[in-house]
Amino acid sequence: MTEPPDFSRVFQKEQQVQHHLEASPRTVAWGYFDPKRKPCITIQSGDTIVIDTVSGGPDVLPGKDFFVPPELLDVHRDCRQEMPGHMLTGPVAVDGAQPGQVLEVAIDAIELRQDWGYNVIRPLAGTLPYDFETARTLNIPLDAQAGIAKLPWGLDLPLAPFFGVMGVAPPPNWGRISSIQPRVHAGNIDNKELVAGTTLYLPVFNEGALFSCGDGHGAQGDGEVCITAIETALRGTFRLTVRDDLELTYPQAETPTHYITMGMDPDLDQCAVMALRDMIVLLQDKGGLSREDAYTLCSLAGDLRVTQTVNGCKGVHMMMAKALVDR
Repeated sequence: MTEPPDFSRVFQKEQQVQHHLEASPRTVAWGYFDPKRKPCITIQSGDTIVIDTVSGGPDVLPGKDFFVPPELLDVHRDCRQEMPGHMLTGPVAVDGAQPGQVLEVAIDAIELRQDWGYNVIRPLAGTLPYDFETARTLNIPLDAQAGIAKLPWGLDLPLAPFFGVMGVAPPPNWGRISSIQPRVHAGNIDNKELVAGTTLYLPVFNEGALFSCGDGHGAQGDGEVCITAIETALRGTFRLTVRDDLELTYPQAETPTHYITMGMDPDLDQCAVMALRDMIVLLQDKGGLSREDAYTLCSLAGDLRVTQTVNGCKGVHMMMAKALVDR
């Protein structure tokens, strides 16, 4: 298929676009975040930018009946995978962002860029690394207009697209790091709650913040247990704002209805501790609760959820309904 089909279903209302960063060999970092990587574009705080992403090596390409973004083939030809990890578009520098501030990432819209995704099972990977000894790759048709993925056993699975990887450049002393492990800079958090209409808050470690995204997912369950979701190419519309009125030491997020705190660590117990401690602080700050009352409310109404169990640093996020907090 030489011409792209209509992928124009947007999973949030259209926003005014001020900048557009396309995926290309110049703008894609394959496998890594790097605090020394020069920005592909610099925008002003509060500006809206559309970012195109691609996903997958040559081994996951579908048959000729599906649309493959030409830039994905360009990346295969002209880019080297520097370390195991994802194709990330960026970074985007936000003028004025400085270490110690917070980057607000409002996810205004998400849309598909191709009519297929893929899912992979690999031996020695995933939550059950020794249970599946044969590698498998599925190409999964995606119907943007109907909002469904057509799974091979006949199930039409609703699409809920989001970016598995969204993050800023890590602390300078870390140097170049793989995009696989999520940490304080966020990155590969794989949080399925972060669909269009939600907001991610990231502590800044470098001048300009240096935001990148990739690892587009058509749908994913909490856990992402076989190590991949429906991996696909996405276009995201982001409004990036520097916040100097927030004090965050770890990523947080919010949906229209919930606050979200996060923990990432090889130990799931430690992930839960991290997310819980940050939610207690959030409830003190936003709800005016005492530390003890915040701890109680977390037990009565907070939901600890396993974000993912497959990225080396696993993830847990805690959700709290805003209606129980805001006054």
